[in-house]
Amino acid sequence: MTEPKFNVLLNLLREKLQRFSRREPIDEETRLGMTLIYLSQGCSPQFLAFSYKMGVSTVRKTIYETCDAIWNELHAIYVAQPSLTEWKNIANGFYMKSGMPHCLGAVDGKHVNIICPKRSGSLYYNYKKTFSIVLMAACDADYSYTFVDVGALGSQSDGGVFAHRAFGNMILRNNIMLPPDDSLPGSDRNFPYFFVGDNAFPLKRNLMRPYPGRNLPTTKLNFNKKLSSARVHIENAFGIPANRWRILHTTPQVAPNNVDKIVLATVVLHNYLMLDRSSGYFSENLVDRVEDGVFIPGTWRQSTTDLRPIRISQANRSSAEAFALREELAD
Repeated sequence: MTEPKFNVLLNLLREKLQRFSRREPIDEETRLGMTLIYLSQGCSPQFLAFSYKMGVSTVRKTIYETCDAIWNELHAIYVAQPSLTEWKNIANGFYMKSGMPHCLGAVDGKHVNIICPKRSGSLYYNYKKTFSIVLMAACDADYSYTFVDVGALGSQSDGGVFAHRAFGNMILRNNIMLPPDDSLPGSDRNFPYFFVGDNAFPLKRNLMRPYPGRNLPTTKLNFNKKLSSARVHIENAFGIPANRWRILHTTPQVAPNNVDKIVLATVVLHNYLMLDRSSGYFSENLVDRVEDGVFIPGTWRQSTTDLRPIRISQANRSSAEAFALREELAD
């Protein structure tokens, strides 16, 4: 983060970070700087307490309050639901980059490891034999988040998380203001706009997933290839912040509700910094790309991360209309 970007962020949050007391309070710049060090380096509150000559409980409280302020003050600006014009621009971006028309975003979920909360039983125990909460998100063609949902229990399957959380419900119940049906490139047939996901998600009118199985005909193989080219954007959108915000590589020794605040703060900061591609936060080498017909994985894949994929559900019922739409799109 450059100094000008830090100062802009500080000015946006200054009012929420101000404190008043008889003793001299911790100033806003220190609060924000300490929180950014914690998120970007993944260091312990004990280390920050020693560095800043503060109590550990004071450092923890400051970090959680600052993360809360970052989300509450800035998510309406940097993680706002796109307008109809912005949806169209996102679809154009996906078509230019992946060849998938009418795609409004890629959807996926990741497990964020936590310590086992007291008296929680197996609520947070996931299929990887760790304890976690689930981050469900959608991104655009520029690796910025358009929707996020954090806090689902790690023991839930992806289908359960997607169906019962607000974000999934908005897609499944078609409660998002999406552009009206429009003609596909090279066709006069109107077709709905949609999100893309892997086989973990149900096939719906506004949610496409790949064809299952092997030895598929050429038409279906080509469809899966194009859909994968669009869906990989969400993998990269998870990989970039995991590479930049090292707290996501650790297992924070905090309560689940505070983990939610930490993750949501990194989401907002990711979108904030992605707006300026010259700041040094993002580079093309970070993400997957194709050069001269050769696939080159992003450098974020070279570092291990505790963000684990969600598991595949076995109960994804789809309508005959959804199957027919996928066939039409594949053709």
